[in-house]
Parts: sequence; structure tokens; C-alpha cells
Amino acid sequence: MKRRPTAPDGTKVERRKETRFPVSISLEVSWKTPDGVLMKEEAVARLVNARGGLLDIASNPELGTRVTLTNVLSAETIEARVLATPNSRIGVSHGIVVELVSADEGFWGASLQVKIASAELQSLEKSLRSQNLDPRLLKEFRDAVDYLQAIAGSVQQTREPQTEGNEESTDSRLVGERIRRAINFCLEVIIDFEAGHITEETKGLTELLETAEQISQRFRTLLTPGISRGMRDTDSAAPEPAPVGRRSRAESRME
Repeated sequence: MKRRPTAPDGTKVERRKETRFPVSISLEVSWKTPDGVLMKEEAVARLVNARGGLLDIASNPELGTRVTLTNVLSAETIEARVLATPNSRIGVSHGIVVELVSADEGFWGASLQVKIASAELQSLEKSLRSQNLDPRLLKEFRDAVDYLQAIAGSVQQTREPQTEGNEESTDSRLVGERIRRAINFCLEVIIDFEAGHITEETKGLTELLETAEQISQRFRTLLTPGISRGMRDTDSAAPEPAPVGRRSRAESRME
């Protein structure tokens, strides 16, 4: 059994040239045994990069075997060879490690490409942080990266086989993410207001207020008991806004 080389400090030397990313991609793996018998097994790719990856599979082809991988979703095929099995390398406790004959990150589909993009954005964030960029701009950048990661997670969940009792529609995931982002945006706007960054001259205040009132009106009819569906569908006057405990600078000046 091959062992990974050890560095002078006792740590294991990483031989992999590229980072592998966690995914869940359904595959079909076919190969011939030494006796010439054609085998075909379902598999799931768990950790991949452009050069290959770790596959969960019930029957392990022998070390060095040439295999054909078929992406179930795209029907694309690619040739690979078995680099490691549980009996050939420490650290491979299950499944097999395969190396693509021709490196191709596109074979794994959008899940891998989105995760690579997310990793590159995180690397860019670290670079920006080292350049003493305005913390507010860094936070905006970080929020954008978080959103991309959330969407990447939705893409991966959509492609994963759904088990009974764990079914969630794409619409539900996207709506939940929008509401989470809306809450965070509103909190940031409140912080900006309290810090004096928002004045009567700030663009978009009227549109923001109208939008907030529309959301408030619709959500109140949704959450208030005893309101029929028919009443929800009618256009009613927006409820009086709750006092916020302070007046705007414009109101103060008018007095």
C-alpha cells in the first residue's frame, strides 16, 4: 500500500496539483475486467477537479483500470483511469480515485465551475483585504460572494437526487434566500441612516419607502389571522406606518 511522503515537520505532503471541490454528481462507470467481462455501475462524484476526482461506487475496478465515465445529467462521456482504491492507498477509505485522460472541468458540469468561481472570488477578497480597502466595500464584496455560494448550493441541491422527506423546490430555496438578503439589506440601510449617511437628498428614498409599504401591506395580510384569501387579493389602503421614534432631518427643518 502506497503511503504519502512526509515533510520534515511530520506533516503529509500534498501530491495533488489542484484543489478538489465537494460536489454530488451522478455518473455511470463502465469498464472491462481482466477476464474481458463488461461491467457497469452507478456512482456519485464527491470531490472533483479538472483532472479527476473521488467517486462513491459499489464495485471497485482494479487499480490502473481504464474506465468510461458518463455524466447522467448531460450524457457526456470521458475516459479515465483508476489511480487509487481502498486497498491501494492510505486515505482512500471507500470508493475510487480516478484521473481523467484529458483534463476537463466542464465534464463535471456547472456545480464545479460555480465553486471554482466562488473560490477565486474568496482569493480576490483576501487580496483586497491586504490592500487596506474601505471596510464597507469589503463587506459589500463579501456579501456578493456569500450570495454566489448560496446560489451554488441551490444549483447543487437541484442536481442531487431528492430523498423522501427531503424535498424542497427551487422556488422555495430561492425565495428563502431573497428574504434573507432583504433582511440584511434593510438592516444595513438602518445602520446607514443612524450613521447619518442617508439624507433627504439621497436618491431612491421615495421608491424605497413605497416598496417597503407594499411589502408591509402584503405580509400583514398574509400573517394576520382571520383575513380571507379574497381580502388578500383586494387593493386596500396601506396601514399606517409605526412610529420610529425620531423625525427625519427634513421634518425638523420644516419646523
